[in-house]
Order: sequence, then structure tokens, then C-alpha cells
Amino acid sequence: MNKPVQSKNAGFATVLVLLAIVVMLAMGTSLLKLGQNSRIGAVRGASEVAARCAADSGLTKAVFEMNEKLRDEAWDSSKLPQATDQPIPGCDATFSYTVLWDTENGYVIESTGRSSRAVKKVACTLSLSGLFEHAILTQGEIALKSGSVVDWYNYEAGDESLKIGTNSTASGAINIGPGATVNGDIVVGAGGDPDEVVNASGATVTGQIYASTQSYDFSPVTVPGWLESMPSGGTVKTTIISSGKYDGIDLGKGEIVTIDGPVTLYITGDTSLSNSAQLQISETNPDASLTLYLGGNLYCKNGGFINNITKDAKKLKIYGLDSCTNLNIATDGELYGGIYVPQADMSLKNSVNIFGAVVAKNLYQGAAANFNYDASLRDVAVSNEGVRFVVKKWREQ
Repeated sequence: MNKPVQSKNAGFATVLVLLAIVVMLAMGTSLLKLGQNSRIGAVRGASEVAARCAADSGLTKAVFEMNEKLRDEAWDSSKLPQATDQPIPGCDATFSYTVLWDTENGYVIESTGRSSRAVKKVACTLSLSGLFEHAILTQGEIALKSGSVVDWYNYEAGDESLKIGTNSTASGAINIGPGATVNGDIVVGAGGDPDEVVNASGATVTGQIYASTQSYDFSPVTVPGWLESMPSGGTVKTTIISSGKYDGIDLGKGEIVTIDGPVTLYITGDTSLSNSAQLQISETNPDASLTLYLGGNLYCKNGGFINNITKDAKKLKIYGLDSCTNLNIATDGELYGGIYVPQADMSLKNSVNIFGAVVAKNLYQGAAANFNYDASLRDVAVSNEGVRFVVKKWREQ
């Protein structure tokens, strides 16, 4: 009887199969571990991103709360905003923040974001930004005549350069005549083409011409509650030593109203100065200043003028409400002050030299004259009209 033939390679093949199984098992285990680590890494990365976003959200909320505090006429720095473990809708992340006063850096925000085990911290310092950060700023057009000069004074080394700008992106919105000079930058509306928006052929611009990264804020003016609630004093006709509310100012030939103290006026109607009439800020009283809220329009004609004898632009502030749509100066002279009339067309029909700053809907110059930006108008306090907190420096901790 014959015996079955036994293969010499059977044992070797079995070893190879077992070896392949071991290798595949090892590879499978490694891939499984790699996948698990990748998943853990992805979860951890997602948590870190969520925590960072939460920290940024806390910082943004803190800036918002600080600006809301500015709306309160009685600023109280003893109670600064803070929050703990505030949830963010749609995820498990939370944020906490505190606002602190640092004698060296001013107000500092520290914000912490948490998501799962991830923790991210960010911080920033705040600075106050006022209405007069530009020499000239409009929502629409700026038209400067040939030979006009835009320059600045009262600035310090390292200060941000002088700027004139517009929110507009329309072709030719900024028109600067030949021979005119802008000693600084020209800024056009966000997304605009500077070559299209600015017509400065033959003019000299010492700085850059570029598009803003965001639209400028032209917030409406709010009359202080205590002033708005006052009874009207009728029409202004005499020396004023205290604040008040009036129906209008209508000065005729040679009439002069002297501001002889720290005065804030709310004029609900029009203000008209004609025939060499003057609204005059006294230089003999060191406390004399005028803050003028315009509910109507302002007309200076036939020699009528607002005469800030102190020649200190900070002593005269003119704020136009939304109902103020026209500010017309048709008299030669020098006007020292900060003018914020966001809904008004401002027309300078004669050679009016401005020392201060102008914010308007549109600005038209009828004759060559100079704009001299007083950079000290950038120095503001919490009590100033229209100020807001902005992020000055940001860092991740």
C-alpha cells in the first residue's frame, strides 16, 4: 500500500502565513492607534480653536460693555465690566473677562476662553478715540481749490500722520486742485480704487493714498439730557455766561454775542450771523469756551463769523444733529475749532482758514484757503462727545 506524498514546503508556508498575520495585525494596531491619536488631536485642536474664539468673543464683549458705559453721562470707573463662564450659543465654549485699570497702560482687558480641557487667554489695552482723528473726513465729497494747503500743528514725534478721508468709493469723490498740497495721507472708502476716487493731478501729497480697511463711523450726535430738557431761552441776543437752550441765533448788523464762561448751547433752530455780527469767545476769561449743538443750520455771511479769539481749537466745538444739513461760511477769516456735522454739506465760499478739524457729509471749498489740523484734538477724555474705546494693543497670553 502506497503512503501519501508529504510536501517539503508545507511547514515553510505555514510560517509565512503566520508571519503575514502578525505583520497585518501589527499594521492594523498601528493604524488604529494612529487614527485614535489623530482623532484625539483633532478634538484637542478643535477645542483649542473654540477656546481661542471664546477668548476673542469675551474681549469683544468687554470692549462693547466699556463703550456702553461711555453712554452714561455719569462715568463711573469704580465699577468696570466683568463676566464669568459666559456660554457661547451652539457650542460648549465659555468665556470670562475682567477690565482693569493700569496706571502705566490705562484700561486693560484680560479674557479667558475655555472649551473642554483647552484654555486660551488674550489681553489688550484700550485707548480713547474721538471724533477728530482726521483733519478732514466726509461721507461723500471733498473739493479743495487750487493752491490750498492742508497741514498740521500741535503734534508730537511718533504721532500718526495727518489724514484726510472719505467713506465714498465714487469716482472723483476727492478732488484736489492743481498746486494744492496735502501734508499727509489721503484715505478713500473701504474697497475703493484710490486712482478712481482721488483726483489730485498737479497737487502735492506727501503721504500715501490708499483705501481704508473699514468704513468710518459717522454716529449721530446726542444732546446731553440735562440740556435738552431745559426750557428754551428764546433767541440769543446778549452776553452768555452759562449754558442754555435757545430757539435760534439771529444776529444782525454789528451785533456781538460774547461767550464769557464755559458755555454749552443747544440751538434747536437756525443760527444766522450776518452784517459783521459775531459769536465771540472771550480771551479775557481763561475758562471761556463754547460747545454748540445745532438742531438747525448755520449761516455766516456778509462778515458774520464765529470768532474764537483764544485761537485754541479745543475752546470751540460745533456738533450738528441729523437735522443740521447745511453749514455755510461765506466770510473771510480764521476759524479755530472742531466741527462735527455728519449730515451737513459744509460750504466755504470765501478764503476761510480752518484751524482744527472738520467732519461733514460733504465739504466744498469755493476759494483757496488753508486747513491746519490741530493734532491735540486727538487728546480726548471720557466726557467728550462721541468718544469710544478702541483696541490699541493686543496679545495672546
